[in-house]
Amino acid sequence: MSQPRSAAVRPHRLAVAIATLLPIGAALAQETATNTETRSEAATLDAVQVTAQRKVENIQDVPVSISTINGEQLGVLASGGTDIRFLSGRVPSLNIESSFGRAFPRFYIRGYGNTDFRLNTSQPVSLVYDDVVQENPILKGFPLFDLEQIEVLRGPQGSLFGRNTPAGVVKFESAKPSQDTSGYGKVGYGNDNMWNVEGAVGGALSQNWSARASLLYQRRDDWVENTYPGPNDGFEGYDESAGRVQFLYEGDGFEALLNAHARKLNGTARLFRANIIEPGTNNFVAGFDKDKVSQDGLNYSELESQGASARLRWDLGNYTLHSITGYESVETINRGDIDGGYGAVFLPDSGPGVIPFASETADGIPDHSQWTQELRIESAFDGPWNWQAGVFYFKEDYKVESFSYDSLNGSAQDGYQRIRQTNDAWAVFGAVTWQATDKLELRGGMRYTVDEKKLTVEDYWNTGFAACVLAGKCTLAQLAALEPDGDLSASPEDKKFNWDLAATYALNDDINLYARAATGFRGSSIQSAGAFNAKSVAGPETVTSFETGVKADFWDKRARLSAGVFYYRVKDQQLTAVGGAANANILLNAEKSVGKGVELDLQAYVLDNLLITLGSSYNDTEIKDPDLAVAVCAACTVTDPRDANGLALIDGNSLPQAPEWVHNLTARYSIGLGEGSELYVYTDWAYRSEVNFFLYDSVEFTGKSSLEGGLRVGYGWGFGDYEVALFGRNITDQRRIVGGIDFNNLTGFINEPRTYGIEFSARF
Repeated sequence: MSQPRSAAVRPHRLAVAIATLLPIGAALAQETATNTETRSEAATLDAVQVTAQRKVENIQDVPVSISTINGEQLGVLASGGTDIRFLSGRVPSLNIESSFGRAFPRFYIRGYGNTDFRLNTSQPVSLVYDDVVQENPILKGFPLFDLEQIEVLRGPQGSLFGRNTPAGVVKFESAKPSQDTSGYGKVGYGNDNMWNVEGAVGGALSQNWSARASLLYQRRDDWVENTYPGPNDGFEGYDESAGRVQFLYEGDGFEALLNAHARKLNGTARLFRANIIEPGTNNFVAGFDKDKVSQDGLNYSELESQGASARLRWDLGNYTLHSITGYESVETINRGDIDGGYGAVFLPDSGPGVIPFASETADGIPDHSQWTQELRIESAFDGPWNWQAGVFYFKEDYKVESFSYDSLNGSAQDGYQRIRQTNDAWAVFGAVTWQATDKLELRGGMRYTVDEKKLTVEDYWNTGFAACVLAGKCTLAQLAALEPDGDLSASPEDKKFNWDLAATYALNDDINLYARAATGFRGSSIQSAGAFNAKSVAGPETVTSFETGVKADFWDKRARLSAGVFYYRVKDQQLTAVGGAANANILLNAEKSVGKGVELDLQAYVLDNLLITLGSSYNDTEIKDPDLAVAVCAACTVTDPRDANGLALIDGNSLPQAPEWVHNLTARYSIGLGEGSELYVYTDWAYRSEVNFFLYDSVEFTGKSSLEGGLRVGYGWGFGDYEVALFGRNITDQRRIVGGIDFNNLTGFINEPRTYGIEFSARF
């Protein structure tokens, strides 16, 4: 995230500045700090412990590009009841967006992600919550509360983590129970009747057992008025709750951590707004009012999920055996007015702008289960060699329902589809670490995976725009007749070997250089046949990545630096051609895509009472496939060349939702008031450069660069046990179009508005 003026900084100048902070710059800073007299009570940075390699290590010793977000940062960034998307741009190379609102986040690391909005899709960024992978995209939106830390692991993590990690892993770790009685409570209130209430309490149950219970409740009133007399008077409100309970057993040579959690959401689905983009530009239309829409369709989002896990550990002397068992289940339904307005051009009244035809749909998961099991053993030798090895099993079975409605006829249902998808996978993996010399450590890992999917269309009918409408009503049999092979099912099976090699070299006690080469893999994806497209299957994608960098503590541990450069190549990358004038949703494999760039993380106590953090990344992505063509929008200005069929040739385009520049900045300044009290000011800023919403390039569907800031002013007392604070998010009230719908008109959706309020918290 950049400083407020960073939009004016030329990219090449920032790259030069980053380069000066690589090994030579870090060494010079260390030498300067050594020659500077420091006060005995100077503030220093605590060591950060991470589990990126499935064991606890100092972040500076791990040869992987990692960023972390700690508890205090989470408390600030999550003010105002924001969902998991608040992490977007808060560390280098991370972007998160959604066309489902709070229910379905899509993650991108180094520009590498997946824009597919279907509920049976997969993503190349894996989300791991308390050591259990959250594979379905709805599971990835579980709220963040009572966490110890977040780790963002960039690049392929295909050896030690279980599911779809070619772009990286976002890893959450909940605060664990302990024998000490502890907890916290937090109450926040803000504009639009926003409430954010959370808390936790834990402690000993017996000599060996302890427990911790955590709760979250968030709500906000609708802040967008519907000026059309439709079924909804307003939009963008929500009511969400979540909870977690954990039990920890600590015995002689054995530990068990048991976890149960649940979530419930009732609110608004993503709010699509018809014709908010000025034709020929990517500006809002004149007179755009973010607080008002006119829609005749129904809008809502409902979600319930629950899960449990058991993490067991046996201490066997020189070996430690781990067992991780996880279960997750989710039910959800999201319904929205996709055309973003009311009526249609063939009626006396419609708008706002041109509405070629009405479109109102819903998608849901009525039944879902995910089981995972991992067994892993690791050594703990005193010598230079150590290793770990294990097996992993994944089983998922769920159904997806899709509905369409005629909003011109009282929102009567006019289409339905139900699919069932199963996914069974298993893997064996291992890793070894060799301390070759006092300064050089070498690491290697490998994983062999077998991944099987099966998709079946169980029910289908449509009386809308499908080709068989002339027959009176589309049926499952008629849909099969429209398939080129007459088969509505698909059953791909993929087998893949992945590896990684890394080295860490200690220049001295405070500076480490690292290099890493790694591969990753994502299994085949399936798109079912429907009214507008035939069945499509995208084969597996594989990535090969190289990176090198430096991690350094300097200025007598008052400052810490992590910086690196990377390059990756994706073979057969899975892409989704969404929308276009024909409203298609088709899976494709690009022959190749590449990405390269630089990343920087810096934290420093500039003064004993002023802590500044800076993150910055440059990601240059490019699709390389001269023959790949996709359908284009119904009403936008396409800048790509076209083939003979009018399709856009996308060779050379950047990946969608892949900003070149991501910067973040935080600053915390405190004034001690004596006897354990302080007054502080905390500000944070996140910047991303422009993004393409779709695979093709167009003027209207290019999102402008974004700069959002937050501010928190607080008073703490009781040595940090109590705090009251005023907060603001998106304090400049920046308005941005962050996504679009292209098959009907110039429909878009926007970012969250400014929120502000007051918060009280207490810890014990």
